[in-house]
Amino acid sequence: MALTSYGVAIREGFEHLLSYHPKVFTIGQGLWSPWYVGNTMTDLEQQFGKARVIDTPVSELATTGAALGAALCGYRPIVIHPRVDFMLLAVDQLVTQAAKWRYMFGGDVAVPLTVRAIINRGGEQGAQHSQALHSWFAHIPGLRVVMPASARDARDLLIASVLCDDPVLYVDDRWLYGIEEEIGPPVELDLAWEGPKLTRSGGDLTLVGAGHSAWLCSEAARALAEDGVSCDVIDVRVLNPFDATLILDSVKRTGRLLAVDGDWATCGFAAEILARVAEEVPPSLLRAPSRRLTLPDAPAPTSGPLERSYYTTVGDVIAAARQIAGVRGDSWE
Repeated sequence: MALTSYGVAIREGFEHLLSYHPKVFTIGQGLWSPWYVGNTMTDLEQQFGKARVIDTPVSELATTGAALGAALCGYRPIVIHPRVDFMLLAVDQLVTQAAKWRYMFGGDVAVPLTVRAIINRGGEQGAQHSQALHSWFAHIPGLRVVMPASARDARDLLIASVLCDDPVLYVDDRWLYGIEEEIGPPVELDLAWEGPKLTRSGGDLTLVGAGHSAWLCSEAARALAEDGVSCDVIDVRVLNPFDATLILDSVKRTGRLLAVDGDWATCGFAAEILARVAEEVPPSLLRAPSRRLTLPDAPAPTSGPLERSYYTTVGDVIAAARQIAGVRGDSWE
C-alpha cells in the first residue's frame, strides 16, 4: 500500500464526495490555485467542473452565506477559507445562524454545511495571518468542530463532516500537509460516533492534543520512550461536542497529564481539558499537577527568530513531559 500525504488525502476526500454525492459542491476563494489551498484541491475544477468547484471573489461573508442558504435547500456545500483569520468575517453566519437553526426549529431543519478553515502559520506571516482560533468555535453549541491530525482522518473526517446533517467546522493545518501514512480506501464514517482516539499506549504520562499538536505529542512520545517514559497519546479529533471519557480514563491510570494546544492559553482548549480532569479525576489518583503547553498570550510575531521561540516544538513537549514525569537525564526523581 502506497503512502499518502495529509494534503493529498484531503483531495481524496473531496474527490470521493464529489463523485458519489451529487448534492455536494465547494465554494470559496482560491480553489483553483495551489498558492491558496496547496495540493488539497489540485485540478478538481477540471475533473468535476467549475459549477461544483466554485472559485469566488474575496468575500468570506458572501460565500458562507450563499453556502448556508444552499444547505437549507438540501445541498451539502463545503465552504473553503484559506485562512482561519479571515473566516472571522463570516462569524455571524456560523455562530448566529448555522449553529442555531436546528435548535430554533425543534430539529426539523437540517443544516448540512461544512466550513473548511485552514490554519496557515509560520513563514513570517505575522499576527493577522497565523491564528488558529479553534477554541472559539468549540465553545459554540450546535456547531461541530473537527481537527484531523493524520492523513486518514484528514480524508475520512472530511467525508464524515460533509455527510453530517449538522453544521461542521473542519480545521486542517498546513504544517501537516507533508505527513504521510498508508490509509487504504475512503470510509464514510458517522461523525456522531467519532471522538478522541488513543494513538499510542503507555503508563507514565498522558499526552493530549488536536491537529498539529497531536502530531507533536506523537513525535515527543517516540523520543520519550527512548528515555524509558511511556506515554498514552490521545488525539482529540472532535473538539465539539467534546467527549473527555478516554482522556479521563487515561489520566486515572497514568496519574499525569500534559495537554498541548496550538492556540493561546487563556480560555483555550487545553484549559478545557485540564478543567475536565480537575472536575472528574480524584486528586488521590494524580501523581503530578496537570499542565498545559500552549502559545504565549501574544499575537504571532513576524520575525523568523521570534517565531522559533513563539511556536511549540517537539522539544518543548519532551521537556515539559520529562518535568511532569520527574525524569532527569536517564533517572527518575
